[in-house]
Amino acid sequence: MRTKEEYMEDLGKMKNNIYFNGEKINRLDEQQINTINTMGTTFEVIDKYADLMKVKSHLTGEIISRFTHIHQSTDDLHKKQDMTRKLCQIVGGCIQRCMGCDASNALYNVTYEADKSNNGETNYHGNFIKWLERFQKEDLVAACAQTDVKGNRIKRPADQEDPDMYVHVVDKRSDGIIVRGCKLHISEASVSDEILVVPTRGLRPEDSDYSVAFALPADYEGVKHVVTIHNLRERKHFKRGFMPGGTDSYIIFDDVFVPWERVFLCGEHQHGGVLALLFALFHRHSYSGCKPAIGDLVVGTAALAAEYNNIHRASHVRSKLAELIMVSELGYAAGYTASDLGKPEVYMPGLGVIPYGPGSYIPNSIYCNVGRCLSGENVFREAEIIVDLCGGIPATFPHEGDFVNPEIKDYLNKYIMRNPNISPENAAQFWRYIGDVCVSATSGVSLFGNYHGGGSPVMESIAITSQYDIESKKEIVKRIAGISDELNEEMKKEKKVILETNI
Repeated sequence: MRTKEEYMEDLGKMKNNIYFNGEKINRLDEQQINTINTMGTTFEVIDKYADLMKVKSHLTGEIISRFTHIHQSTDDLHKKQDMTRKLCQIVGGCIQRCMGCDASNALYNVTYEADKSNNGETNYHGNFIKWLERFQKEDLVAACAQTDVKGNRIKRPADQEDPDMYVHVVDKRSDGIIVRGCKLHISEASVSDEILVVPTRGLRPEDSDYSVAFALPADYEGVKHVVTIHNLRERKHFKRGFMPGGTDSYIIFDDVFVPWERVFLCGEHQHGGVLALLFALFHRHSYSGCKPAIGDLVVGTAALAAEYNNIHRASHVRSKLAELIMVSELGYAAGYTASDLGKPEVYMPGLGVIPYGPGSYIPNSIYCNVGRCLSGENVFREAEIIVDLCGGIPATFPHEGDFVNPEIKDYLNKYIMRNPNISPENAAQFWRYIGDVCVSATSGVSLFGNYHGGGSPVMESIAITSQYDIESKKEIVKRIAGISDELNEEMKKEKKVILETNI
């Protein structure tokens, strides 16, 4: 396994294909260091949290990072969830490395099923296993590029006026394929070793060119990253305990050649749709770890805001804290249940739950989606509660330089006091933190990301209602209420007779 220093050294060796704000930058650019430090935490603390982060590879028997592991049991799913929560607590937000893990687990299953349905004429699973062994051995970081531009969103991929609105195959050669298009909102691709590309939606036979999955080095020929970097305002005098960072990329594939050994799906539309859903499922399971961790931060922030404003004994504060705790822990409980009910099976429309893949464990879909939907829909409510408890202080709080200006610093330390038991230095540091998480550009990015990341709540609602056994619940009520379906059938027959007589 790599150290953080080795990870950074490898990033420094990569070709420059990152564009930021009109310039071309390298991966170790100062503006990306906060993001690298956040990702680097996954390398720094692996021995400290070895029980959560280290696991034996089912392929090689070697000890590897759980971020490169294929889940072999419900315990693996539990530990992935708990690992995510712990690491997100350490960095104060997204730990950034779950995408490669989630995409790998999806591809491991879908490539196996695609080869099986192709009667062994393809070698997608073998290709992926070869890639996976290197992924594990070299302890790599992989971004998952799923979301397409989508163009005219009421039209499916093959119906677009511009075919490049979804990443697609433009040519097949004896040695590989040529792909074109753009994936967007791809988190941390600019600090990843590899990019895993998967479809973004269900596909029809006529969309087969868009059913493509592959892996490429992040600096591969023809791949361009247009990156947005999410850094908090740097502090000169009063440093944070940890300074996080994040990036998102538009990844442009400009007629990129992909050799066959790196192709994991090419044209199998039915499997492309399953891959899109399965990556989303694994990623929503990861959210049952990271969202509760962010909930931990929200609860702590709200409680401190009340304490620093000296209103922490008010009854309405207790009610608001209880609301925050319930959402956070219900999201975790849903993910824990999804882990506990995990099996080598998936839900297929028209077929129900069926065995799937070579035996790795897939979390329960209903509970993954319930937890993600509940957590995602509440992010703006959580922000509202913090704003309510803070009052207007963070919006107009003086800059840090004013607190070291000898002419005014004593006045400021006097007039920011709310709770006589809290020092003005700690009070000022807390309100600066609130400024970071609530009234900065990065805080707005986080709200959108926490709401939509892993799938917007409407997508979870669709998954829940389409996969949940609603009919059995109707039967329970019919039995208790004394409703007979036979009477409904008799009525239908009578109406049919009357209609035929009138005709």
